[in-house]
Amino acid sequence: MKGPGGLTMRQVHEQVKKSLERDRAAQKVQNPLVQPQNRWQRFVRYVWGRSGRR
Repeated sequence: MKGPGGLTMRQVHEQVKKSLERDRAAQKVQNPLVQPQNRWQRFVRYVWGRSGRR
């Protein structure tokens, strides 16, 4: 059975696995720069974001 681009389903599966690994590795590199948000910060952003749209 052929998938998109004429690749077999197995080849598509392998490409997706490689892509996911690359994405996870890139995310690990960027993560230390992003400060974790606590519930309060998320709540304030949510409320301010909604009021800004009106």
